[in-house]
Amino acid sequence: MAKILVIGGAHIDRKGWLCAPHQAGASNPGKWQTEAGGGAFNAARNLAGLGHEVTLVAPRGGDAAADLVARAAGDAGIEDCPLTFLDRATPSYTAILEPDGNLVTALADMALYDLIPARRLLTSRLRRRLAASDLLLADSNLPESALSVLAGAAAALALPLAVIAVSPAKVVRWKPSLAKITCLAMNSAEAAALTGCQAQTAGEWIGRLAGCGLTGGLVSTGAGPVAAFRDSAAITLQPPQLDRLRDVTGAGDALVSGYLDGLLSGGSLEANLTRGIALARLTTGASGPVRQDLTPALLAQTLKAMPKPSQIQTHIQESHS
Repeated sequence: MAKILVIGGAHIDRKGWLCAPHQAGASNPGKWQTEAGGGAFNAARNLAGLGHEVTLVAPRGGDAAADLVARAAGDAGIEDCPLTFLDRATPSYTAILEPDGNLVTALADMALYDLIPARRLLTSRLRRRLAASDLLLADSNLPESALSVLAGAAAALALPLAVIAVSPAKVVRWKPSLAKITCLAMNSAEAAALTGCQAQTAGEWIGRLAGCGLTGGLVSTGAGPVAAFRDSAAITLQPPQLDRLRDVTGAGDALVSGYLDGLLSGGSLEANLTRGIALARLTTGASGPVRQDLTPALLAQTLKAMPKPSQIQTHIQESHS
């Protein structure tokens, strides 16, 4: 299996589950759930569950929430290398969910991530970790200057760089570095923020993103089609209908995790995307942003039992290099 260095968000996820459909401007009965989360951290745990050797570098505060994140990393078998600010609070993400698992609203308290200077990512220890890795996976939580340093360091080593968009507001931080990214995973809102335009279908995003200089990526549209492209190859698949939806949190992180697991094994574009869809399917069927029981055998079993995704489009893109 591969050695993967993950840099980005690892924080607290607080979820409020409503007992009935949301009523705006009213008190809504429900219950709270608190656990470790974050785009980079969710993907790190997924990839560790699939047997990869994962190292996590993530900022956090000097509080009890940081201890919760550290325990979750240890439980997942991840080598945890935090960037600790003892006088700060660990970032958090608070979401309100409908009874069917769909998001009503969310609040992200992520100010700590903005404090990470690029020089914190230029240490000799981190450079050694980069040189020993097979893949660098990052999300968009750190400042643009820090992300540019990461992209440049990966490019200098010819190290594949995968990115999780996180949000429309943050994905634009990668604009100066798009040509250095191997795979950028995003939803349609994030793709719109990055390109400055709209598309009617998942497949239409491929040409628009390639026109911005991106050579590989994933674009999801909720329960709708998901597109993947790399260099000149592209494909759009419709995931099979879910038997049940328990929690959408972490589904996008699972999609890119499964895709990268296939990519690291040399799979085809269609096989890798199907693998990502299967892992996202597994994740939405359980409470929490990751499957605590994830193993390569469980993913293989899910792939075998899952109806085949419908192929909507497969084609060759013009080169934008």
